Order: sequence, then structure tokens, then C-alpha cells
Amino acid sequence: MSSVRARTALGATLVVALALVVAGVALLGVLRGNLVDQAGLQAEVAARSVASQIANGTPFAELDLPDDTEEHPVQVVDDRGRVVAVGEDVQRIAGTSSPGTRAVAGGAGGGEVSEDVDHSTGEVTVDGETATYRFAAVEVSGVTVYAGAPLATEEATVAGVRGAMLAALPPLLLVVGGVTWLVTRRALRPVEGIRREMAAITASEDLSRRVPEPATRDEVARLARTTNETLAVLEASVERQRRFVADASHELRSPVASLRTQLEVGAAHPELLDLPGAVADTVRLQRLAADLLLLARLDAGERPGSGRVDLAALTRQEVAQRTGDRVPVRVEAVEAEVDGSRGHLARVLGNLLDNAQRHAETAVAVTVRREGRHVVLAVEDDGAGVPEPERERVFERFVRLDDARSRDEGGAGLGLAIARDVAVRHGGTLRVGRAGSGGARFELRLPAAG
Repeated sequence: MSSVRARTALGATLVVALALVVAGVALLGVLRGNLVDQAGLQAEVAARSVASQIANGTPFAELDLPDDTEEHPVQVVDDRGRVVAVGEDVQRIAGTSSPGTRAVAGGAGGGEVSEDVDHSTGEVTVDGETATYRFAAVEVSGVTVYAGAPLATEEATVAGVRGAMLAALPPLLLVVGGVTWLVTRRALRPVEGIRREMAAITASEDLSRRVPEPATRDEVARLARTTNETLAVLEASVERQRRFVADASHELRSPVASLRTQLEVGAAHPELLDLPGAVADTVRLQRLAADLLLLARLDAGERPGSGRVDLAALTRQEVAQRTGDRVPVRVEAVEAEVDGSRGHLARVLGNLLDNAQRHAETAVAVTVRREGRHVVLAVEDDGAGVPEPERERVFERFVRLDDARSRDEGGAGLGLAIARDVAVRHGGTLRVGRAGSGGARFELRLPAAG
């Protein structure tokens, strides 16, 4: 069955049917037991009545046995298994451990009636009709008195109750199945609305649409809210991806066009070829392509490599290699190790230094220190700083706050976005604040190794 409603209704019906069958069997068992015990009690009363006569010395031939033999058949058996007294019209008794119903001559009894009673079930034939009886056996003066009570009432009562239960079971199961179907249908109606809206969103590719949220506070309402939250995140992700592709195309168009123009001019007039400009455009294209490739790998969930990296040693090495910096870089670092990719962390430091060199007036400082269970790397400059309302925006892709700068001076606006993505992949954070000199202070905080 493909329908949840059908499966739920069938499952509920089967469970109820099983419960009713088990309860019915238990009820019939209890009812049968009570009726059998009641018959046994009646048989015991009849047996003790006859046993009392024997205990009082009444001869076996003069015993006052029950007149209604069909209700309480009685026989008395001696210790040798011989029947010494039997009820009138009783032709055969089975189930009392006696050999038959023929009475033999016997004398009088006498003695005390035993307190113990044994019960058994057997058949009695009276006037040619055989029925099932519950027997009670009581011993007195070396003989055993067997008295029976019919189980016909028990059998009829149990059969009647069983028939009534079997007759009522199908309608009850139909009611259970129907009610379960209707309740499930009503409960799943919002789910169907969510499904239809999701199908419409898929067909239209309009991620701005949202599924209806029920006013209830149940699981379906939470499913709808979660679905809308997922759609919102997906819409933002797609929009960010579209914006990224558009910005990347725009950034690539300028150096490609410049490089093509220079090559075409050089092909027509070799003496006019601006070779340094062509190399600069090629280097810029190469850097932009590398940045875009790294961002694509980070967006795909690439995890950083595992290894121990000493940020102090990495900082000194990176600063020493930067021979063309416009502003000198001062380094104050203590040994501090983190877990992660040396290449990625070097890229973060390089991007932060490039940003500081771009905005610094006279000084750039890099510090590395331990702070509890974290390692903090800070890059400061003495430039104009980052306005507080823009301190989160600078980490967005292709964002350049200073629109007056040329692209060559200002970069493509990917460095800080890459730096934050790498920091997050390493379990850390990257924030910007105000330096003591008034410029910008970028602070990278990573968990310490171990």
C-alpha cells in the first residue's frame, strides 16, 4: 500500500483485532474457569451430603441420594474399587477412576468426612443420554463418594459469549479502520498541502515561495517551519551563487579584455607591446582563478589537512618572503601550535597582510599569542580603519569598501572572504575591530593544538 492513510488504518485495525482476540480468549478462559469452579462447588456440596450420611452410619443401601440424577449423579466406591452405591438411572460414569456402576452388597459406614476434596471431569450416561460433568471426590470410612454437577450450562454460556464476540468483531474492526482513516486523513491534510507547494516550487524554480504553516504546534507545523527555513537558506545560497558567478564574470572580463587588447596590438605592432602590462594582467588572472578555485573547494565542503602548524614560525617565514611590501611589517610572536593546513593558514596570513599593506599609512604589525585554549593571530595597520557598520560586510565576496580605488590597488574583494572561510573550516573565527593606532585590527582565533 502506497498510502500512509491506508497503512495506518490497516495497522490500527490489525492491532485492535489482535488485542480483541487476546482479550476475548482471556475472558473466555476466566469465564470457563469460574463456571467450572461453580459446578465443582455444587458437586462438592452433594458429595459431602452423601458422605455425612455414611459418617453417621447410614447403610449404603439406605443412602438418600439426590433425586435428580441428571443434575447430581452420585456413586460410592470402596477402597477395592467396587461400587457400593450409585444414583438411580445412572448407566455409566467415566472419569471417577471407578470400574463401573454396578453396585455390590455392602454394610454400613461410619467415621469422619475428610476435609480434602479432589475434582475431576468426566462423562455420565443417564437414561441413554451422555453429558459432561464436574466431579467432587470426598473420602469417608474407607469409601469415596463421587458426586457430579453438569457442565452443560458452562458450555452453553461460553459458546454464547464466544458467538457474540465473533459477531461483534467485524463491525468493530470496520469502525476502528474507518475512524483511523478519517483521523489520519485530517492529520495529513497539511502534509499534502506542503507536498503540493513543494512540487509547485520545484516546477517553477521560484525559491521565494513558501509552504503553508499550520496554526497547530504539532510535528507537521514544525515540519512546515523547518521546510520554510530550508527554502530560505537555499534561496540565499542560490542568490549568493548567482551573485558570485556574476561578480566573477565581471572581474574576469576586465583583465581578459585588457590582455587581449595588448596581445592584438602586439601582434599588429610588436614595437607597441606592453609586455610588463601583459604579464601583470596574466598574474592577476592567475591569482583570481586560484582564489575562485579555492572558494569553490571550500563551498564543496573541503576539510583542511591535518597537521601541527606553529603560527609564530609560519608568520616569520611569510613576512620574510614579502620583499616588495610598501610598509614594513613588525612581528611579535610566541611559539603557538594549531591543528590544520599549513598552506591554508599561510593563505589567510597572506591575505590579511595584503589587506593591511593596501590601507596602512606607515606601519603594519603582526602578533601571535596564546590565550587560554586558543591561539590568537592579529594583524593591525594605522590606516583609516573599517567603519563599524561595515565590519561584517568586508568579509562578503567581491566587496570593496573604497570604491575610489582602482581594481589593481583594491584587489577583487575575495581575500577576506577566503580568510574567514578558511578560519571557519579550522574551527576558528576571524573578526575585525579597531586597532590602538586607529586603523583596522583583524583577529584570527584558532583552537590550540592538543
